[in-house]
Amino acid sequence: MVNYHEHFMKQALKEAAKAERLGEVPIGCVIVQNDKIIARGYNRRNTDKSTLSHAEMIAIRKASKKLGDWRLEDCSLYVTLEPCQMCSGAIVQARIKQVVMGAMNEKAGCAGSVLNILENPSFNHQVLVEKGVLQEECTEILQLFFRQLRIRNKEKKATDLQK
Repeated sequence: MVNYHEHFMKQALKEAAKAERLGEVPIGCVIVQNDKIIARGYNRRNTDKSTLSHAEMIAIRKASKKLGDWRLEDCSLYVTLEPCQMCSGAIVQARIKQVVMGAMNEKAGCAGSVLNILENPSFNHQVLVEKGVLQEECTEILQLFFRQLRIRNKEKKATDLQK
């Protein structure tokens, strides 16, 4: 039997695959309340032409709309990549109870890598953090995306030079 966190992280990975199909960095997120997914999101920054279109921000907005409240106190957020500073701030502001992450983000992560906004005792709310759930799968989808992007960019550059 798949464990509880893995089940929901697999759903977040399905969201990441949607982003990838759009040519976006494959990051996905689901928000769970009472063992049910109440909101989903995936990275759409380029598609929406908006810095705010991170998977977590989209899912938080949808969950708040569904519940009719900005407070998501009894919710858990599952995300394939460690949240950035913007998303971590929104998670704290929304009073989300728990964040479950797949891959860590050594360059921009704010749940322990660069900063730890989620567990910072200076804020009025701290988030329970679970790291490394399906880490290999979450890391692999990102690495493959960037490997293919580098190949496409190299091919484009070569084509442009031939013109």
